[in-house]
Amino acid sequence: MIFNSLTFLLFFIVVFLIYWFPLKYTTKGQNIFLLLASYFFYGYADWKMLPLLIVATLIFYYLGRAIAGAKSEKQGYWLTFVGVALGVGTLLYFKYFNFFIESFASLFNAVGLHANLHTFNIIMPLGISFFTFRLLSYIIDIYRGKGQPTDDIIAFGTYVAFFPCILSGPIDRPSFIKQLQAKRDFNYDQAVDGCRQILWGLFKKLVVADTCAVYVYSAWKDVAYANGSTLALAAILYACQLYADFSGYTDMAIGVGRLLGLRASENFKTPFLSYNIADFWRRWHITLTSWLTDYVFMPLNIKFRDLDKWGIALAAFLNMMLVGLWHGANLTYLAFGAYHGILFCLLILFGKDRVPKHATWYNRVIHVVLTGILCVIGWVIFRAPDMPTAFLYFKQLCSSSLFSVPAYHQGLLSLVSVISYPVLMLATEAYAAYGEIHPAKNIFRISWVRWGWYYVQVLAIWLVLTHRSIDFIYFQF
Repeated sequence: MIFNSLTFLLFFIVVFLIYWFPLKYTTKGQNIFLLLASYFFYGYADWKMLPLLIVATLIFYYLGRAIAGAKSEKQGYWLTFVGVALGVGTLLYFKYFNFFIESFASLFNAVGLHANLHTFNIIMPLGISFFTFRLLSYIIDIYRGKGQPTDDIIAFGTYVAFFPCILSGPIDRPSFIKQLQAKRDFNYDQAVDGCRQILWGLFKKLVVADTCAVYVYSAWKDVAYANGSTLALAAILYACQLYADFSGYTDMAIGVGRLLGLRASENFKTPFLSYNIADFWRRWHITLTSWLTDYVFMPLNIKFRDLDKWGIALAAFLNMMLVGLWHGANLTYLAFGAYHGILFCLLILFGKDRVPKHATWYNRVIHVVLTGILCVIGWVIFRAPDMPTAFLYFKQLCSSSLFSVPAYHQGLLSLVSVISYPVLMLATEAYAAYGEIHPAKNIFRISWVRWGWYYVQVLAIWLVLTHRSIDFIYFQF
């Protein structure tokens, strides 16, 4: 049951009507209903793992209370340590256990010791990275004195399992619990804004991401025989596909939350207008980046403070390695993290990690283009099934065929339409960002322009509805 399905539409209509009519005057009743709806949503997607979600929620709820009531600093520390070990250990088991077994087997075989190690049939729970990070931030904030444990187990459970965000984020912080405990009234303007975000998310997913996916898949299917221009275009379109797919889900999640009177965290902010790699990660998957900054980078930065800039660079590198590892147990993800970590280190060591306040427009354009190229190179590593394929991709990409005409089995007209969709998406978001800075120049404030754009989105979605829907990429993480 995903956002772009009829099943979800029917599910949400029922949730919306019950939430705002019979339960309008009871916040507790709304939260109980939201919790049950969230468990139904998660169970529909992955019912075998629903007990894990419920048990983890209960354990961390009581751990939070125990940490706050600890009789000594030492006791609080060890309770927090147990909680972090449980959370990280669960992630390691479900996401990386087989990877470790395979790695040890390969190492033993490489040195002539034929290890007979067998992998296990471990099924990774959907959204485990997202809800585990919520649980960890809850107990760590309590230990640090930045938050208080809640005595409302219903609100806490709803925060952990909130159905719009559980499968692919955003990763909201424990302050979201306060929203759940506050009285909520239906707000027309907020609901309209939610519908607008859902429509834009659907457009990005169905029209942009799924259309780009067809070309990207065909290029990656025959990397060894594809010409350089085809692979170059596929690399750019994959960056657009990944962004439209993930941010499209986020837009829909935020929009659904708005319709329920709740505000989920912003997760993307025009990342393809980034000045450098550091700026890119401040705009891309914002909730993951900020989570790792607060709970990994800052403690490491303090630990390495005697090393001056080298300490900051080392902390940033390790942080980006964790970003890569967070995505899964594959050497390509580690290489992706290391690649961005190296770029981060270079910026820090040369003092170029900040965005200048008064850069000229052409200087900004050059930096945005260069940052985009660096990001596209990283996404090739990210997309590759293994490192040999990634190296082959770059080898073919750098051949003389880079200056030929890109190939596409569906013809030139289809290729033009594939390219036009991401261009339209990026231009719209760039203009919207410009309109926030200069509201008087925002033509979307004009009613007929705004509604015309809505109709264009609806028509584009309708035209592609006959295509096979592709799962959201970040469901696997």
